[in-house]
Amino acid sequence: MSQVHYISSQPLSLEEIHTIISRNYTLALSEEAEQKIQTCYDYLHQKITAADHAIHGINTGLGALSKKAISTGDLEQLQRNLMMSHACGTGDEVPQEVVKLMLLLKVQSLAYGHSGVQVQMVKRLIDFYNREVYPVVYQLGSLGASGDLAPLAHLCLPLLGLGEVHFQGYKLDSKHVLEMFSWEPISLKAKEGLALLNGTQFMAAYGVAALLQAKRLSAQADLVAALSLDAFDGSLEPFHELIHRIRPHKGQLQTAKTLTETLEGSELIKQPKAHVQDPYSFRCIPQVHGASKDAIQYVEQVFVTEINAVTDSLSIFPEEDEIISGGNFHGQPLALALDFMAIALAELGSISERRTYQLNAGTRGLPEFLIAEPGLNSGYRVSQHTAASIVSQTKQFCTPASIDSVPSSNNQEDHVSMGANAATKMHKVVQNVERVLAIELLNAAQALEFRRPLQTSPALEKLIAAYREAVPFVSTDRILHTDIEKSIMFLRSYGM
Repeated sequence: MSQVHYISSQPLSLEEIHTIISRNYTLALSEEAEQKIQTCYDYLHQKITAADHAIHGINTGLGALSKKAISTGDLEQLQRNLMMSHACGTGDEVPQEVVKLMLLLKVQSLAYGHSGVQVQMVKRLIDFYNREVYPVVYQLGSLGASGDLAPLAHLCLPLLGLGEVHFQGYKLDSKHVLEMFSWEPISLKAKEGLALLNGTQFMAAYGVAALLQAKRLSAQADLVAALSLDAFDGSLEPFHELIHRIRPHKGQLQTAKTLTETLEGSELIKQPKAHVQDPYSFRCIPQVHGASKDAIQYVEQVFVTEINAVTDSLSIFPEEDEIISGGNFHGQPLALALDFMAIALAELGSISERRTYQLNAGTRGLPEFLIAEPGLNSGYRVSQHTAASIVSQTKQFCTPASIDSVPSSNNQEDHVSMGANAATKMHKVVQNVERVLAIELLNAAQALEFRRPLQTSPALEKLIAAYREAVPFVSTDRILHTDIEKSIMFLRSYGM
């Protein structure tokens, strides 16, 4: 049986999310969360019954239509209409692993008991998660303010038996999946459409997925860089602790320590060096990789705050007897952080490509393009071209989205974050950096073979032994696409 994670007011960490997802935990509401949701729902409906004034999104229209009063008999229809009219997404589908995170984060946000929703509705979202019923959500359509309106509408349409879902490898109308499980469509009550549509769970889910990969890629960048440094006959002097102690950025100190420990016991690194200095792509690994580590840590702080927050438009406080309309749906904190992380990760790819270039250059006793008979064989020459192409594209993805804003909704929503676009660009940056690191690993492993019989460190020999089971040494030209793909898959599994 799978383990259960009980949704509660206890904050989630990235590590806990990784455990929940990777170990296939099922979700359930804690007693505390269920009570908070019910208390808030009861309070809201008492206030609606007694209300003699307009409450935005409950007995009025939404956004620019907030001046339009809605009669009591139409309150439920209003919520249903909101859900359908906001399902304006288009473009590529959101990957199912991101949709799964969206469901988890939406449930977490609703469970704090400030959104006025039915317990039954939250439990149905949990059912979707546990049964691996993943709504079809589209990447384009959110401005990253007023929440991720279009993506969240598509996420929640299946509650009503509308829209499509992925289930067991098939794309189906959601009504058919409801029938399979004998689930009745949810009848949305006052405020529930607003609670489902408002929120930053599209941006946040992409960000969490990117952060989990970024932390892995940051660690692997250090490992691959250490291998490249040794294969290049580089010097360990720039990694000396004293240098970094007098410029004590946390990530820089950590990177220098990691590479020093990784290369401990290497015969190659102890060899006398004929050259005075290494190129910056080797010499400045602690400074560049370290700065990216510090950036990733900052972004993690932003996202941990966000995933443990309520990002509704209309927040309900039963204990304080307050219903307050605010702007917690605005994605600016996430948009800025996502743009920052894209740049930080892109730099890991940029410096990686430079090390690949240096390994291919035919210097320091290595053959041109890392092949025994260059000329007859092209060796790894075009693998560096591929890395350069990817790095160039990644730079284009790093144009900040957060500096843009296009007013909408008759200028009611006159400043938006564009955090959703920052999120989908970030997803592409992560994929590209992984590819560039895989190409560096491919080249570094090949270069190392030309240093034999000398050995690198025990830690790196272990890496090479495992890698060679997937990708053998290249003695004459072969199709490198396959080797690159195998290298990517190796990075995804090695030591993680």
